[in-house]
Amino acid sequence: MTQQSMDTFLKTLSSSAPVPGGGGASAYVAAVGMSLGSMVANLTTGKKKYAEYQEEIEQIIEKAGKLTDELADYMQKDAVAFEPLSKAYGLPKDTEEEKAHREEVLEKCLVAASETPLELMEKILESMKILERLSVTLAISDVGVGIQMAKAALNGASLNVFINTKLMKNMVVADDMNMRADEMLVQGNELADSIYETVMDKVR
Repeated sequence: MTQQSMDTFLKTLSSSAPVPGGGGASAYVAAVGMSLGSMVANLTTGKKKYAEYQEEIEQIIEKAGKLTDELADYMQKDAVAFEPLSKAYGLPKDTEEEKAHREEVLEKCLVAASETPLELMEKILESMKILERLSVTLAISDVGVGIQMAKAALNGASLNVFINTKLMKNMVVADDMNMRADEMLVQGNELADSIYETVMDKVR
């Protein structure tokens, strides 16, 4: 999916096709946000003002580049996780045996479809921490744009967790996933808001 042109991706996203959906869109936005972080780091490297941080900046460039690729990969991972779920909803349920089989398949697919956005949220938190470190640089407004995109992606990914856990029969698993998502939402939104306020203080 990452090999598609932006035009193709947006047209497919706009269609009635089951994938990509909100999860793929969140991954895409997260990757764009981290790409802005890479740009800021590349604009900063070699500057005399940040000479004492040069080694760290080089590490950030490498890490941010890798993380951008990993975030983008979740566009495909989300599609792979959701497709079996969309097919499971179409399983027959005319007999008790069919109903039992459908319920078992659905439960497995719901768990898989929830794990992927949870993993994406973890990656987004990593990107936020990089953007936080970059919030002292010259291209400060781009850090602000990047963190807002990361925040939107984090919140968007969480919705793909909650929409699936709500339908699970195993409430122990569902509650655990919800707790993990809630913890990352609190941490990520607090961090994003703090970074954005720092940026605003510098640009206004």
